Order: sequence, then structure tokens, then C-alpha cells
Amino acid sequence: MTSQTTSQFAKPRIDVRALLGLHDPADTTDWGPIRAAQLHAGSQLALFMLAANVVGAALLTLILAPLIPLWQLASWGALVAAVATFVVFRRLSKRHRNAVTATLHDVRATVIDGIALGAVWSIAPLAFGHAADADAALGLWIVLSLLMTASAVAMAALPLATITFVSIIGAAITATLLLIASPVLAAAAALFTVLLAMTTFGRGKALVVIRAGEIALAERDETVSLLLREFEDSGSDWLWEIDAQRRVARANPRFALSLGVDPKTINGMPFLQVLAGPTWEDGNFAAGLRELAEKLKGREPFRDLLLPVFVENEERWWEMSASPRFDERGVFIGFRGVGSDVTEQRRSTDKINKMARFDTLTGLPNRLLINEALGKAMADADKWSSRCAFMMIDLDRFKAVNDTLGHPIGDRLLGRVSERLKHLMTDNEMIGRLGGDEFAVVVRDAGDTARVEQLAQTIIEKLSAPYEVDQHTLYIGASVGLAMGPRDGRTAEMLIRSADLALYRSKDAGGGSFHAYEPQLHLAAEERRVLEIALRSAVENGEMHLNYQPVVDARTGSLTGFEALLRWTHPTLGNISPAKFVPLAEEARLIAPIGEWVLRTACAEAATWDMPVRIAVNVSPDQLHNPAFVGVVANALAQSGLSADRLELEVTESVFMREGTAAIQVLEKILDLGIRLSLDDFGTGYSSLGYLARTRFSSIKIDRSFVQGASKGRKEPIAIIRAVVALAGSLGMATTAEGVETEEEHLMVQELGCTKVQGYYFGRPLPVQEARGLATHRGGGSVAA
Repeated sequence: MTSQTTSQFAKPRIDVRALLGLHDPADTTDWGPIRAAQLHAGSQLALFMLAANVVGAALLTLILAPLIPLWQLASWGALVAAVATFVVFRRLSKRHRNAVTATLHDVRATVIDGIALGAVWSIAPLAFGHAADADAALGLWIVLSLLMTASAVAMAALPLATITFVSIIGAAITATLLLIASPVLAAAAALFTVLLAMTTFGRGKALVVIRAGEIALAERDETVSLLLREFEDSGSDWLWEIDAQRRVARANPRFALSLGVDPKTINGMPFLQVLAGPTWEDGNFAAGLRELAEKLKGREPFRDLLLPVFVENEERWWEMSASPRFDERGVFIGFRGVGSDVTEQRRSTDKINKMARFDTLTGLPNRLLINEALGKAMADADKWSSRCAFMMIDLDRFKAVNDTLGHPIGDRLLGRVSERLKHLMTDNEMIGRLGGDEFAVVVRDAGDTARVEQLAQTIIEKLSAPYEVDQHTLYIGASVGLAMGPRDGRTAEMLIRSADLALYRSKDAGGGSFHAYEPQLHLAAEERRVLEIALRSAVENGEMHLNYQPVVDARTGSLTGFEALLRWTHPTLGNISPAKFVPLAEEARLIAPIGEWVLRTACAEAATWDMPVRIAVNVSPDQLHNPAFVGVVANALAQSGLSADRLELEVTESVFMREGTAAIQVLEKILDLGIRLSLDDFGTGYSSLGYLARTRFSSIKIDRSFVQGASKGRKEPIAIIRAVVALAGSLGMATTAEGVETEEEHLMVQELGCTKVQGYYFGRPLPVQEARGLATHRGGGSVAA
């Protein structure tokens, strides 16, 4: 029970209508037990009131016998006795005497008793008062006054019934005195009646307040008893008490049992000695015990003080709380408190803390523990004017393993990686997993820079060795970013940021290497941030435009189409290379809206050209993995009016390396629209023949690196070009040689069998007006300059 509830029961708000039994209030006071107490109090003096009614009727009969016929008095007396007996039986009913709660109706029904008794007693003054002389009138008044007073005192617990009874008789006496005596006596009788009614109400209210307090106390005692029983039955807590000399007083059996000793043996022993156990002799006390000693010495209350206790050579953890005690004179007499064995809770907490700081897959420290270790290493380096280091490790080609073989194989591979990393660590390093395929190393003492760099190189070499996982031989690599503290960052967060920038440079360089942080990396990161912000509004601001590079027939040199090439001219930054902003757009998830703009713009432009010049548009893997892209393509054709066979989409091999078949399904739907499909940069990536057979490509584009290598007479590029041409021919596909810049290169690719050519020899990427003039006024001859 809360203190608020107890207060409400101890000092209830007494509603007058509720007290009288006329209303059931909606407050928090429980009136059921109070009404039961009212009825029970009324039944306790029921026999007394019966006697008072019988005696009163007899006295009035004797007083009025000389003046009133005896049969009238006898009849009236019998009626009084009958009604009083009926009321007594109602008051003494078992329901009223034994009930623990009562309803509003039960209390309201007692008004019938008051009305009945008041009515029969009002007969005496109203029927017999006119015949009474002075002595008889005085006797009548005295008897009725005593009866009214007795009722107001004895039956005040039922104020509504009693006030009704008193009011009826008082009104009858007042009316009689007004008729046979003087108005002054009538007024006195009326005042007496009012005072009795007020007294009855006051006593009734006082009795209700007392009873409400008793109920509140009883409920509180019951609650305390329940809590104490629960406390005693729980078996995990115990009470303890010490005297002013800090010796055990009246040892609680459960307290002694928790220590594994007999209560009699520790009574009178120093409390700290009992808790210290085997450490008491050597003085090697735990910090918690020393804190407890200080609290006891200072006579300070304490809560939830944690300290280790040895019970039968096993370390247990106790939680102690206590308050100092003083006698009535204010003299300190000791402490009394409660203790709990929280060993299991502490073990659970330690386990949870471990789970919060260690990676569940690899068992390595996780990001939280790595951050804590780095923070400590930074603090030590600052304290001793030394250096620490932080490495970030990212696995190369790990995503391809996940996408092709599935996440279970990827998880097992991460386990093998973590094992190799553990074997490379010494007491000076901590290895952890940050998440995904990212790991980190904290080097506590990095005074030997050469050794730290050698560790980074060793990590790359060890992680690049092949792995055998579930009968799969897997080849991955690693890229490392290195930052030295406090040189590259005064805080742990800054050092992690610096290592991340160095890792980004390693990945950007192709992976398989480590880079140390350099200040200009921050400048590069800031440049990427500024470019990304500008890129988000480049299309809306009209900063993007398309150039169109001619594609010609290798044999005749006649124009067959254009490739749309995206260009960005920023108002302050100038021309920005596609090699810089296209990867940034892919990282920032901006390639889809930009690619859609390119597609719509290219289709709209190509619709103005003469037939049958085609337009080729590059499409990113992100666009093809979105099923809605089919609708984007169809809408672009519909709005521009361009026929589907004049649109060619160029995709790279990387689109097929993601897990799932979403891109293939999208490509099939695009092909069903009648659109042509070209495989760009074939031979530079994964070069799997499987997707060539599964997908209906119309042409294969040979990367310019092979063209340049073949022009120098190198055998490998020449063999690759011949193989691609033969493969395309067998599959009914055309071949386009990219990067043809000289007549010799043109003749070479023509001799090797390429069907189309693209490069500076036939034309640089042209502005839209020049491309439109070439597409609409070509003469059918060679495009070569």
C-alpha cells in the first residue's frame, strides 16, 4: 500500500450525503466496510434501545393513566413494543452483525426504522397531549426528551435513521407545545431537537472517521505482514544488527546461514571481522569492506553497498543497506540493516557486459570494447608522451563471396579471418571486429613505427592467403588504414576518423595495400563532401548535360549511332570528371535519379534524329536491381516517341555479381520491350560466359585497354579480341571496339573482325547541336575526320 493510499484511509474526505446513506461518492474512500461498521454499531445497542422504548412507554402510561382511558394507553404501548421489537430484530440480523461490507441500500433502509419508531412515539404528544395537565405535560416532555437523547447517543452510528426518529418526535412535541402551551416552550423544543440532530450527525461523523482509520491501520498492518512474510520466505535477504561497538547483536539465523556459521558463534563478534572472513588476519580487505568500515565509523546511512564475502572458500557478492539507530535520548546504539546475496545477479551482469563488448560471431572484442581500449591507449600515450596506433582493416572481395556462396559461408570465412588475426596479435595489440567485414587493431605502444607498418603488411599477406571453407577455395584480400596517435588525432574519435580516411585511400587504390594517414586525406574527404552536396542539386540547377560520341560501322565508317556521355559543369568548381562524380553518385545513392534524367534526355534528343541512328545509354547496377526501372524506361520511350529498337542500354558485368536474380528479370522485361542490350567493358571484370548465354545481348563492347595493347603488337590483347569476336559471332552478337584513336588501330580492329568502332579517330564526344547536325544531315559516307 502506498503512503498516499494510507493517508486517504486515515483521513478520508467525509461526504455528508455518503455519511447519511444518500449517495455513493466516486472518491478513493472505500465506503463498503464503513457502512458495515455503521450497521454493526447500530446492532450493538439494539437491545438497550428496545429496553428504553419499553420503559419509556410504561412511564408515559403511568403518567397519563389518570387522564387517558387505559385501553388507549395499552393499545399505544403495545404498538410501541411491537415496532421496537421489529426494529431490534432487523438490527440484530446475522447479515448486519457479520457483514464486512454493506451497500448504500442497506444503510438507507434503516430510515424505515426511524420513521416507524418516530411515528408511534409521536402519537403520545399529538393524541394525548391535549388532555395533559401541567404535571403530565412535564412528565411527557421529560420522557420523550430522555428517549430522544438516548437515541442520539446510542444510535449515532446510523445518523439518517436517528435524525429521522429525533426529528419526527421533536416536531410532534413542538406542535403539541405550540397548541397547549406557549410559543416560547415550542421554540425551546424545536431548538432542542435541532441540537440533538446536530449532535447525532457529529457523533456519526466522528465514529465513521474512527472506523475509517481503523480500517486503514488494519490494511496497512496486513500489507506489512504480507511484505514481511514474503521477505522471510524469499530466502535471499536477511536482517542484521550491530551495537554501538560495531559487534553483531542478535544474529539473524538467515544471516548466519548465509555465512555458513552458527548464529551463536558470531553474536558479539566484530561485524567487520565476520564479513572479512579469512582476509581479516592479513588485512588485505576489499575496497567495499573498507567503504563499509568508513560508513559505520561515520555513523552514516548507506544503500546498496557491494562487497565480496568468502563463504566456505567461495567468493560471494553481498549488497548491504543500513541506517544508524538512536535511543529516545538521542544516544547512538548501533546499526540495523538488510543484506542480499547478489552473486548470481552479478554473474549475469558480468555475462551481459561481456556480450555487450564481444562479437558473437568471431568472439573478438566489438566496436564498444575497441573504442574503450583505444581511449585508454590514447590516455596512456598522452600521460607518458608516447605514441599509440589504430588500424582499420577491410576485406577485399568479401562481398562477392557473400553474394555468390551465401551468408553462412561468409560467416565461416569471417571466423577463419579472425583466427588468423588472433595469431598475429601480442600483448601490445588488441584485435576486434567493428562489424560486417571490418576489423580494427589497437596498438598500445607504437613507438617503433617500422614495426607497426610491418604488422600492417603482415596482416595483408596473411589474410590474402587462400581459405578452405566447406570444400570451397576462397581468395580474398585486405586493405588497411593506419593512423598514429596523438599525431593524427588528439581523441579516439579523431584517430578512428583518420584511420578510416587512410583505409578509404587504400580501397580507392584497388585494395591489397595499406596507407598511413596524411593531412591531405582530410582535404580529399572534404572535397567529396562538398561534391556530394553539390551533386544533389546538379540536375535541378541545370548543371548536367549530355555529350554524344559517334559509333560507326567498322567496314564502311558510316554512322550507326551515338553513345550518350554525362558531363557536369559546376558554376564555381568548373568541369568535374565523370570518373570522380559517378562513383560518388553511386555511393550517395544518387545514381538512380541522375540516370533517369540521362535516359529521358537522351531519348528525347534521339527522337529528333533521322532513322535508323541509335542512342546508347549507360545503366548502373543500382538502377537494374530496382524492378521499377522497367517502368522508367517504358515511360521515357512513350514521352519521347522514340521507337524501342533505337534505344540501346549498356551494362557492365558487375550487375550479375549480386545475390539474386532481380537484375536479370529486369533485363528480360526490358528486352521484351524491343530494346537492345550491350555488354560494356567485357574482359575487364569477372568475364563469365554463363550470363552471356542467359541474356540476349545484341553487342559486346571491347575495352580500349585491349585495343591499345593490340596496337602495340602484344599477343595477349590480340588473342582476347579474336576470342571475343569469335564468341560474339557464334552467339549472333556484334562487337564494338572502344578507344580507337588512329587509322592504324581502325585497320587493326577491322582486320580482327570487329563490326563497329568508337573512338577519337571517328569523333570526340560532341555537344548536342553538333551531334544533332551529324545525325540529321549525314551523307552516308565516312564520319572519320
